[in-house]
Amino acid sequence: MKRLLAHLLWLCAAASPGDGRALTFPLTGDEVVGKAVTIATRYEDTFVSLGKRFGVGFRELTWANPGVLPWVPGEGTAVVIPTRFVLPAEDREAVVLNLAEFRLYHFLPERGEVRTYPVGIGREGWQTPVTETRVTRVQPDPPWIPPESIRREHAAMGDILPAVVPPGPDNPLGKYAVRLALPGYLIHGTNKKIGIGMRVSHGCVRLDGPDIEEFAHSVRPGTPVRIVNEPVKAGWRGERLYLEVHPPLEEHGDAPPDPMRAIGEALARRPHLVVDVDWEKVRRLLELRHGVPEDVTLRLVKRLAQAGEP
Repeated sequence: MKRLLAHLLWLCAAASPGDGRALTFPLTGDEVVGKAVTIATRYEDTFVSLGKRFGVGFRELTWANPGVLPWVPGEGTAVVIPTRFVLPAEDREAVVLNLAEFRLYHFLPERGEVRTYPVGIGREGWQTPVTETRVTRVQPDPPWIPPESIRREHAAMGDILPAVVPPGPDNPLGKYAVRLALPGYLIHGTNKKIGIGMRVSHGCVRLDGPDIEEFAHSVRPGTPVRIVNEPVKAGWRGERLYLEVHPPLEEHGDAPPDPMRAIGEALARRPHLVVDVDWEKVRRLLELRHGVPEDVTLRLVKRLAQAGEP
């Protein structure tokens, strides 16, 4: 057991550092961006190191690669990197965090682009809330003032926290904190090597070090923040309808999520496109829940004229 633990710690330490570049996509008429790719792993790869290299989270990789050992995939293993996304349908001038997806989207309409980051969220019992709020402040080198509830939890385990943890390597907020008009909740960095794409926090939202630095320099006070929980998303790429399905969060049980709302809303957004949906493929995606958007268009039946078209 000690030998296995030492090996896992070495693998975490060997994770290649992120380079601070978000997955960035142009905002066009399409609602589906990016593409999934398959790579062959190296001996030293783990899902943590692959996540840092490709900008994806731990759970995203486990969903897309059932049966692959996340800590020791092995040399030459085929691993899907799930970097195709259905953009959330919420406000395109906001930050949108989808808890079910473990992913944050930062829409920058003035640049004509969207940036997206994997995140860590609140664990069971300390859930990150579904809500609408806004950014109030971006704070570099934030001190951490542990709430009394967290100090009691740590004290019960023999870990006595100070009243204030100053900036530095022992500060769990990392180098930046994006404060919200939601008392007790932040979007912040981390001093941990693992945890991105996992349920690890007391409700706050964690970004990897280079990611929070980029996000902190691009987000502005007053920006709306919408926290949603949508395990199913549907959207358009050209005249094709795509469906993306994730497992529900643990507290919502294991029942398959209902795709009808997402599909119905997507169809309503493009009423000039009349398509037959491949319901057999929809059922398969509900079983897989692998988080990779797939085309569920059986065929385009008709394209109706839009306003202004001849």
